Amino acid sequence: TIPVDEVEAGDLLLVKPGERLPIDAEIVDGRSSVDESMLTGESLPVSKRPGDRVTGGTLNKNGVLTIRAVHVGQDTMLARIIRMVQQAQGSKAPIAGLADRISLYFVPAVMVLAVVTGLLWYVAGDAPFTQALRFFIAVLVIACPCALGLATPTAIMVGTGRGAQLGVLIKSGTALEMAEKLDVVVFDKTGTLTHGRPELTDLLPAEGQFAENELLALVAAAESLSEHPLAEAIVRAAREKNLALPKATAFEALPGRGISAVVDGHQLLMGNREHIAEQAGITLSPLQEQEADRLAAGGRTVLFLAVDGGLAALLGVADRIKEETPATVRRLQALGVQVLMLTGDNERTARAIADQAGVSEVIARVLPGEKSARIKELQEKNLRVAMVGDGINDAPALAQADVGIAMGTGIDVAIESGDIVIMRGNLDGVVAAIGLSRATMRNIRQNLFWAFIYNVIGIPVAAGLLTLFGGPALNPMLAGAAMALSSVSVVSNALRLRFFRPPA
Repeated sequence: TIPVDEVEAGDLLLVKPGERLPIDAEIVDGRSSVDESMLTGESLPVSKRPGDRVTGGTLNKNGVLTIRAVHVGQDTMLARIIRMVQQAQGSKAPIAGLADRISLYFVPAVMVLAVVTGLLWYVAGDAPFTQALRFFIAVLVIACPCALGLATPTAIMVGTGRGAQLGVLIKSGTALEMAEKLDVVVFDKTGTLTHGRPELTDLLPAEGQFAENELLALVAAAESLSEHPLAEAIVRAAREKNLALPKATAFEALPGRGISAVVDGHQLLMGNREHIAEQAGITLSPLQEQEADRLAAGGRTVLFLAVDGGLAALLGVADRIKEETPATVRRLQALGVQVLMLTGDNERTARAIADQAGVSEVIARVLPGEKSARIKELQEKNLRVAMVGDGINDAPALAQADVGIAMGTGIDVAIESGDIVIMRGNLDGVVAAIGLSRATMRNIRQNLFWAFIYNVIGIPVAAGLLTLFGGPALNPMLAGAAMALSSVSVVSNALRLRFFRPPA
């Protein structure tokens, strides 16, 4: 065992099952399944053999690999992804606050107006110096931009606090403002729209042979000796039903094809279609072909189980979508936001998941660098884009997007890249974030409107307009009280955000 920074290109390394690959390399010897979901978004492991390339940070599942280092240090895919995140973050321009833009012109204008008011009363109105000074002070006091200054930060403070109560961590006022203007929300698939782990979804026994639970116990007993994620899904399903598993013997795994074992006196073969055809000479009936096609069209990985030389069952394993996914997509569309799915998964699986989620537009087989480029393409169409993801493969896109929304259940680099973090990992938080942004910006505009209208009405009165028509002059002390009342009204309006509820 040596530190990874001592590895040089050309070195040979031994990677055991369950270990992460330390660098980008080429397999010299050994076969295994490699979990590349952190890089590609593909939920199922990829079979690797000598001559195949592997990427640093991916997980070696069940075989011993001898690899030759190809890219090390800052040349690895992981390092390049990190650099892309930094570049995308650095390219964002800060958004100036609306109150700052108003104050830029309002404050100098009021000061000039106050001086002009005092001089007019003193020079043209023949008012005593003390009275002209009172008009000058009254204009300055009543036009003090306290309410304007409080309008934005108070609403943002209350809005972000309410977001935290709802499990939505908003990192800046800029992110809160941008979320209101979104045209498109782009979702990653694995771990975002889906749970991110394979599950047994279908077990279809052949007629007249074994009961469903009996078959599940047999196949789980065999798969309990395998470290493949599909095997883990089957064993987990058996345990959830509290099934007693018999002992398996003569277990053999063929990477990328399937397994064979003897369980409770039965010879079991399970794997892909080629595996059972070669090992047992089994061909599928038209009805079984139809069932297999139906499962595949539904985004499932189809496994074929043969017991004692005959086809006993078809199994479907898939990464299930989250229960709230369809409702979240509908709610976003009701808010007038277009929803897309961007994934490294294959086209057929991606389309099946999108159909279940209610997403009409899908972009599949997209690598990490391409995800960022696809976000940029949308932005070049003058669309404001949010990216929702949880993995390192999503980090560049999260940083490139106008608003990056990271799932709090994801990895650290994704959370760091996001402008908004959904702490509970529930997609309802995306709707809550956009709804809260809209409510907060609406509240800010209300604050600015009333603060500005107050000044529009108050300044003429303070300047002595009523006096010209025989009315009273405004005492500077009353102007100060009115100014304080305007600030109280702005803060009170902002506090209404504490009662915000996400759109249903």
